[in-house]
Amino acid sequence: MVEIEIGVLVSQCLDRRIPDIKKLTTEVGAWTRARNAAGARVHWMFGIDKARQKLGRAYPKPPTISATQAA
Repeated sequence: MVEIEIGVLVSQCLDRRIPDIKKLTTEVGAWTRARNAAGARVHWMFGIDKARQKLGRAYPKPPTISATQAA
């Protein structure tokens, strides 16, 4: 989710030259307040099962514990 938000920040706020750190801080603060006020959310396109299919190494399936192992 962080990477998605950074991408949105870059495209909506940091898509131009900002001359100094004070202006950068002001611009990012204004963008953050506007985004929070709008209630922006990340909309997932797929669940964990699809994530495991596409990104198996990043989302490994936990081992199955049988009833005899749990006891």
